Amino acid sequence: MMSKPTEADLAAVEAQLGREPRGVEEVAWRCPCGKPGVVKTAPRLPNGTPFPTTYYLTCQRATSGCSTLEASGLMTEMSERLTQDEELAARYRAAHEAYLADRAELGHVEEIDGISAGGMPTRVKCLHVLVGHSLAAGPGVNPLGDEALEKLGEFWATPCLGEAE
Repeated sequence: MMSKPTEADLAAVEAQLGREPRGVEEVAWRCPCGKPGVVKTAPRLPNGTPFPTTYYLTCQRATSGCSTLEASGLMTEMSERLTQDEELAARYRAAHEAYLADRAELGHVEEIDGISAGGMPTRVKCLHVLVGHSLAAGPGVNPLGDEALEKLGEFWATPCLGEAE
């Protein structure tokens, strides 16, 4: 369940990112420890920059895991499957449309009209975005995000010890 970020949430996200978070509208997913793991970000940052990444993955464990999956070549394999599997491609296009609809709830930004994130709807460019979308939207919305999330396993299983995550 999404919630407005508290000052503690924003401080946790700053520690996770190593910089001040920008344009955070909501906490879109929380780790079982209670910390933010995905934030829902405004489509235009406070400085005026258009920002298409609505669901921004902040959990350091998930981010690290996504980077490892990207380095393994998974994005290329997924992109190839999109050209060969019509049903998967249709579900991925639906994920793109769902992403755009979620962002539209936050406002319209002409410069990024029709552009979602992560390479949707035709390729896989960023697993971090797809996993963030899957965590925020729940299972069944983004098939490739769900697949990457499954490959990550229970990245949150190690108890958080209060460290910057």
